Amino acid sequence: MARIHLWNSLCWGKHLDTWRNGFMCWNVMLYHSFGEARGVTLPARWYEKAFRQMIKLSDCLKDLDSVDGRLINVKDGSIVIDDLMEHKVHTFKSLARAFIGSPSIQQTLKRSIPASSADAKSAPHVCFSNVSEREPMVINSLTKISDILKISAQQRKSVRVTVCPLVTQHQIWTATLEELLNGLKYELDILNGQCPRHATKMGLQIVSLCLNFLEENSSSFNPDSSSWMRVSPAAKADSSASRKWEDVLEMFDDLIRCIKYEEELLLQLKKLEAMKEGLSQIRDVVVDRCIGYKDARHQESLVQKKLTKTLGYSSPCLFTLLLYYLYGYVRDLEIDLSGGIWGHGEGSKCCLHVGRILTTDEEDMVWNGVKHLHKVLGLFKFVWETAGMKEVLELQGHLWCLRAEDRTLTYKGNLYFVHGITS
Repeated sequence: MARIHLWNSLCWGKHLDTWRNGFMCWNVMLYHSFGEARGVTLPARWYEKAFRQMIKLSDCLKDLDSVDGRLINVKDGSIVIDDLMEHKVHTFKSLARAFIGSPSIQQTLKRSIPASSADAKSAPHVCFSNVSEREPMVINSLTKISDILKISAQQRKSVRVTVCPLVTQHQIWTATLEELLNGLKYELDILNGQCPRHATKMGLQIVSLCLNFLEENSSSFNPDSSSWMRVSPAAKADSSASRKWEDVLEMFDDLIRCIKYEEELLLQLKKLEAMKEGLSQIRDVVVDRCIGYKDARHQESLVQKKLTKTLGYSSPCLFTLLLYYLYGYVRDLEIDLSGGIWGHGEGSKCCLHVGRILTTDEEDMVWNGVKHLHKVLGLFKFVWETAGMKEVLELQGHLWCLRAEDRTLTYKGNLYFVHGITS
């Protein structure tokens, strides 16, 4: 995927200080004004000023959006590293949340969104009417998902029993590590190219060693070939020289020490720490392409057995493996509007709704938002069905754009509502 790096390392600091003293201070006052007045209607003059500011922000944020902790250009999927623009995106979305909670938009929502069948035996629910539904959320564990879905302790055990053997397969485990390390390598390349430091140089070397280790391990045998085609190697003079997953664990320890002070790599650091949990559980398992086919398969089965036995339901490592298993993706999912679930326990159906705030209503931006919400909703549905919940779970995604025309989209069987934010 093509990526673009924008970095104003020489002149942005002074510019940002000026911007912070003006616009950012204005925004902080606005945030506190509506943050402290939760449940209280703000004056019309506030909305007028905020709307004008949102128009200005939307114009300068064309094609940019914050997705799972990264600022991206939705036209080509490239990553954009620009702290000033990232601050502006966050400001835009903070102001949008205040508008979504306004009486006029809440009334529009009540009229425009068709009643869910989950409302049949309960009072109709207006999406995002509660302050808690308009808060952003990072989805980073099965526990958080289960809390939202009100999944019982017994059902969580059932989910874990089902999920663990699927996501701890050797090929899933190694592919997840590779995806994480390749993403980290890209970001380290950027930092090292702009401002070379000992830590980033060392980090790149360690990442390369880890990737080489995994590449050699993955080429140890062809799973599609017959076992008789693989000749067992001659006995080694020193069997203790066989490589183990402990070697990767030590490299991860060194890598974490290298980048722990790099603010730009905070999300990557958390993922390294998450996967370190799994590595610590399989540290004694042998990884060596010089061993025979059957021995290699046995060691791989040990990886799966140990991870299945030790990774708990709330484990960030287990959650990361599940993300890769479902989507080939390792970053935690972020949504701008946490939404919620209603109708649970009141009938045969209930409805889950989540939302995103988009900086423009261009088609590329809208469909990028739809696909992102599809991942989130799909993850919730997977856990819901794996838990064996009795009710049918309806899924709704909501996208908010400045001055957009209200419309409904269908994507892979789910409904997505596009809402306009107006003054």
